[in-house]
Amino acid sequence: MNTAWFYLILAGLCEIGWAFGLKYSEGFTKVGASIVTVVVMILSFVLLSQAMRTLPLGTAYAIWTGIGAAGTAILGMFFMNEPKDMMRILCLLLIIAGVIGLKFFSEGKG
Repeated sequence: MNTAWFYLILAGLCEIGWAFGLKYSEGFTKVGASIVTVVVMILSFVLLSQAMRTLPLGTAYAIWTGIGAAGTAILGMFFMNEPKDMMRILCLLLIIAGVIGLKFFSEGKG
C-alpha cells in the first residue's frame, strides 16, 4: 500500500472520530469536545488532501466518505445503542463492498 492510500485510510478514520466528536460536543456547547472535534476535522481534511495529490478525486472522496459513513454507523451500533436490524447491516455491507471495490479497481491509478 502506498502513502496516498495510507493517508486516505487515516483520513477516513479521522472522519469517524469527528463524527463522534460532533455528538459529544453537544452542538459545540462543550468546549473540550468541540476543540478535539475541530482538530480531528482539520486533520481529516489535511490527510484527504494529501491522498488526493495522487489518487483520483472521485475515488478518494468516495472512499473517505464510505469509511466515515460505514465506520460511524457500525461504531454507533456498538457504542450508542443504535439499531442493528438486518437491512441496516446489509446496506453497510454494500458501502464496505463499494469502498473495497474502488480500492482494487483504482489500483494502478495512484
